Amino acid sequence: MKNNENTNAPAHESLNFIELIIEEDIKNGKHNGHIHTRFPPEPNGYLHIGHATSICLNYGLAAKYNGLFNLRFDDTNPEAEDIEYVDSIRDDAQWLGAKWDDREFYASDYFDKMYELAKVLITEGKAYVDFSTAEEVAHLKGTPTQPGTPSKYRSTSPTENLALFERMRNGEFDQGQCVLRAKMDLSSPNMHLRDPIMYRIKKVHHHQTGDKWCIYPMYDYAHPISDSIEGITHSICTLEFEVHRPAYEWYLRELNMFPSRQIEFARRNLTYTIMSKRYLKRLVTEGHVKGWDDPRMPTVVGLRRRGYTANAIREFADRIGVAKRENVTDVGVLEFCVREDLNKIATRVMGVLEPIKVVITNYPEGKTEMVSVENNPEDETSGSREVPFSREIYIERDDFMENPPKKYFRLYPGGTVRLKSAYIITCDEVIKDAADNIVELRCSYIENSRSGADTSGLKVKGTIHWVSVAHAITAEVRLYDRLFTVEYPSNEDGDFVQYLNPNSLHTLTAYLEPSLQNAQLADRFQFIRKGYFCLDKDTTPNHLVFNQTVGLKDSWAKEVKK
Repeated sequence: MKNNENTNAPAHESLNFIELIIEEDIKNGKHNGHIHTRFPPEPNGYLHIGHATSICLNYGLAAKYNGLFNLRFDDTNPEAEDIEYVDSIRDDAQWLGAKWDDREFYASDYFDKMYELAKVLITEGKAYVDFSTAEEVAHLKGTPTQPGTPSKYRSTSPTENLALFERMRNGEFDQGQCVLRAKMDLSSPNMHLRDPIMYRIKKVHHHQTGDKWCIYPMYDYAHPISDSIEGITHSICTLEFEVHRPAYEWYLRELNMFPSRQIEFARRNLTYTIMSKRYLKRLVTEGHVKGWDDPRMPTVVGLRRRGYTANAIREFADRIGVAKRENVTDVGVLEFCVREDLNKIATRVMGVLEPIKVVITNYPEGKTEMVSVENNPEDETSGSREVPFSREIYIERDDFMENPPKKYFRLYPGGTVRLKSAYIITCDEVIKDAADNIVELRCSYIENSRSGADTSGLKVKGTIHWVSVAHAITAEVRLYDRLFTVEYPSNEDGDFVQYLNPNSLHTLTAYLEPSLQNAQLADRFQFIRKGYFCLDKDTTPNHLVFNQTVGLKDSWAKEVKK
């Protein structure tokens, strides 16, 4: 989904198969060259990364061809729906950059029209009320190799069916007592054409229509009707709806409605991830994660909380493209996209996650000086900030080795490094406790080696980050790993939860430079040499919490190779 809008794609641009269809339609003057798409989520859960790429696709096509885009909630199953999901979906779609102005709709907006159209089909002998049980209906449909058998209610007269359908609407029958079925083709090899159910009775409250209705349309009926009423020219669906397309076309043809066209593309699946709403709900309800917005979840709210940007997700959607065959994308591609975007916008700050104390013995006690640190070398306009430096500092424990290998350019006994934006220091002494653990390093600094004013003439190969002990602020830092230990958790034998990664969350207390005391939820940071981070909503005035968005490099791939 790109922000630029063109009447037509440049001739040299590589087009996906959906764009080829659209361009052919425009060339042939179909719908007067007008393009109208939609995103039709069911408000029964939170959107995940797959939905996000679908929004990018549908809105992106409308934007590219100067068309229109609708957000339509498929609210035909009130038992599973909630206004909480409606609000979340709307917010996520807006965050991703989709715009629909006053074109926000609900399938329930058309319930009256759908009801009247169903009566048209009944009047024409193309739909009937069936009192068979669910088991009987399934049995009468036959098998993929055996044709279906007509229900004894299939021959009921249109007049009687109209009266029965009206009684269904009036609540005179119990839930499950009867359904309205379309009279299609019981001999079709496509099971979805064997007299599919159009309406069922559900005596439940609806979040939009209240208690007006006790019968609700099935998706396969509501979908084409809604598309057609809205004038959707290209109804983009995922591949599992391909077998539903003949029914989609049947309804529009038999009702002589605007001929929206359904086009299917393959789902965007990710390694080490599950996309099923049902499975994601299990993770939440069984307590494997801490809610739908847990930063380990592939939900949009989870990704946002973790620090992913809308630009990164849009770039990911563009990069993986549109396919006709089912495929799985390496989650590393998504991480690459967010890493690339954050590299451009994140402020570089210093934070020590696993500290070891350093005392600079020849630096004056009680002295503090401010050193200038650039905010983002990728952005010349980002400026710089002042960071306090003092006699005692923290450095990362893994930036020191007592017995280093060759080509180790960080700190070691007798070794020399530069402290980021400050001075060159040499390690003179290692202090250990009774258990032989290193607790402190005694170092000396080169007074005339300050960054930006270095006249020492010394050349050092290593630069490490640090924070002043006296000025450091503490924060809870949450480091995240893959939620699952296998690439395809949904495809493995047994219950998918057995493949959950027990080490997917690691929490520690870090020491950060004082500027981070003023961090905001919308800010993005690179903890120098550690990764990209953002403030978490659990933060309070007395307790900062940061989430790791992504590391600087794909360390997981290296571990898998090992």
